[in-house]
Amino acid sequence: MSLATDGFAVDSLSLGPIDSGTSILLTGEDADTLQAVFSQLVAAADDERSIVLSTGSGGRAVQRDLNSARTGAGNRASVLTCEGPASGDDIQSVDDISDLTRLGMDFSTLVASAQQGSGRFRSGIMLCSTIASEIEDTRSLYRFLNSNFLTELRRGDGIGVCALDTSADIGADMSSTISGLQTSFAAHIEVEKTGPGQATLTVDGLDGEDTVDVDL
Repeated sequence: MSLATDGFAVDSLSLGPIDSGTSILLTGEDADTLQAVFSQLVAAADDERSIVLSTGSGGRAVQRDLNSARTGAGNRASVLTCEGPASGDDIQSVDDISDLTRLGMDFSTLVASAQQGSGRFRSGIMLCSTIASEIEDTRSLYRFLNSNFLTELRRGDGIGVCALDTSADIGADMSSTISGLQTSFAAHIEVEKTGPGQATLTVDGLDGEDTVDVDL
C-alpha cells in the first residue's frame, strides 16, 4: 500500500488520506446526500483524473457536481453516463445499462485513457443500486464489480467508490446485497442525513474516526 503522504486527500470529509488501491462501498437512503459525499470522494486533485459511471445524471451535471466538491475537478473528469448524449472526449453514453459486459469494457477503456494523462485516478459508480435494479441476478453485479471496477484499482494508482441507494427497489433483499458487496470492498461508509447540508458518516476500514459529522 501507499504511504499516507501519497494517499488521496478528502479533507472536506474530515477523513485521512486514502491509500491507493482502496475500494469504498458508500451506502445511504438519501440520494442527494449520497451524491454530495460521493462527489467529495471522487473529485480529482490537480494531478489526478476522475472516472465516473453515472446511472442517473448526465455528463455535464456530474462534472458540475465534481466542480462543487473541488475547484476544477469537473475539467479533470471522464464520465460514462446512462442519461443524455455523449459530448466531446470526456462524456460517453451507455446504450444498455443491463449489458454489463459492454459496460465493463467501456469503463475499463475510460480508466486506461485517463491514466495516459495522469497516473493517479479516482473512479466511482453512482449508483450501483440502479444497475442492480436493471439486471435479473445480483450475482452479475458482483461479477461486474470484481472483474472490471475493482480490478482497475489493483492495476493502477487509484481509489474506487461504489454508491448504493438503500431506499431503492433492486428486486432483492438490500441488507443481503450490502453484506455480499462488503466482502469485495476494503471499506464501507454509511451516510446518514442529519439536516440540510449535514450528514453523519459511519466509517469502517479507513484510518481515522469511526464516526464523522460533515457539512456538505
